[in-house]
Amino acid sequence: MSMSNKLLRGVICVAVAAILWCLPIPEGLKPEAWHAFALFVGTILGFILQPLPYGAVIIISTVIAVATGLLTLKDALLAWSNSTIWLILAAFMISRGLIKTGLGKRIAYLVTKAFGDSTLKLAYALSLVDFILAPATPSNSARVGGILFPLVKNLSTSLGSEPGPTARKAGSFLFISLFFADCVCSALFMTAMVSNPLIVDLASKTLHIQINWASWFLAASVPGIIALIVIPLFLLKVYPPELNKIPDAKIVAAEELVRMGPVSIQEKCMAAVFVIVLALWATSIVTKLDATFIGLIGMVLLLVTEVITWKDMLEEKAAWDVFIWLGGIISLAGLMGTNGFITWFANAVSVPLSHLPLAVAFLLVVLIYFYAFYGFAGLSTHVSLMYGGFAALAVAVGVPPFLAAFALAFASTLCASITNYGCVPAAVLYGAEYVDQPTWFKLGFLVSVINLIIWLGLGSIWWKVLGYW
Repeated sequence: MSMSNKLLRGVICVAVAAILWCLPIPEGLKPEAWHAFALFVGTILGFILQPLPYGAVIIISTVIAVATGLLTLKDALLAWSNSTIWLILAAFMISRGLIKTGLGKRIAYLVTKAFGDSTLKLAYALSLVDFILAPATPSNSARVGGILFPLVKNLSTSLGSEPGPTARKAGSFLFISLFFADCVCSALFMTAMVSNPLIVDLASKTLHIQINWASWFLAASVPGIIALIVIPLFLLKVYPPELNKIPDAKIVAAEELVRMGPVSIQEKCMAAVFVIVLALWATSIVTKLDATFIGLIGMVLLLVTEVITWKDMLEEKAAWDVFIWLGGIISLAGLMGTNGFITWFANAVSVPLSHLPLAVAFLLVVLIYFYAFYGFAGLSTHVSLMYGGFAALAVAVGVPPFLAAFALAFASTLCASITNYGCVPAAVLYGAEYVDQPTWFKLGFLVSVINLIIWLGLGSIWWKVLGYW
């Protein structure tokens, strides 16, 4: 991007924020709330247009917030002491251990060797690998781009399926099913996506409810597992591969395992830490251990066993980048909540919806939130801008807080399925050129409908059984 293009984008962000700032303040809203909203919109627009990287945009916005009196310097700096961003940082480091030691790749090939003798079974095997890795890999980009994409590409090539005339032999089916599975796996665990802990923080500040790692997984488990089973079967009907039986996949996986050699000491240490962390997260309701503290325990164990080194941590640029901008966006989003903007928005919009039956109003809120993602190119941006307001809106029309929180939380990741540009895994897998854009969008919309039926329909019943509403 040229310097003049960056400058123009930066001017647009500043101009939009400045215009909003200077507009007449709506009735019933404090000046601080409206100004916080103006700054927040300018920041999110900076995320979308990217005149500068996310971290730089957040630092600039934070300085403006302090300079204008919206935040004190002490409160601004406290944003980076938030336990949510430390949880993400710890999970990133655990993820680096999975990739560095090769354990993630070994798991992928072991699962493929065990189950990959048909195209459908191979799709399920890929889903299983993603499911195993997701709890400790808060970057679906790392899971898909670093571990699963090379595996799927290698398998497709070995089956004689390349972009073009032979794509439909196996590659198209495997690539698109992997993408939809990753969307579901990213919703299954609080630590599977960067935006998920942000949702937990926003739910706490907006709805005053507490969600932990175990309660998130428990709520997502039944609809998530059903979705992982149903979606490949649906794709097999509407987008079937030409090959059904593929014994060569097992052979390829076995050959790769031979090349990797025996399990190393570091892999064993990594596996032990991985199991310990997952077990502690899963039992946190009983042990009362904080999820962030558990993540930090895992990070310390990896450092002590030298599975990862301090140099590895310093070189994990994606983790530190997320640490900076996520802390800042939590601070700015919280500023709108504490100053009353979210409550004002929910009350204002809930008036026309209050005349509708509760189920219809709730469905409209979720659908608007879900399909608004067509206009976004980032899950975290979508969550930052819309989750708090729509969660408050749902509660304002009468939806129980936990039902609103979970329905919108899971929609926040599942909505990625509708485009080929909304998240990094979509761009990576679409870029392999096995699935054309019209097909991607058509299948994405159909799968989104299936997800909404499963998660809102069966999911709501499951959450009722759990006593969440």
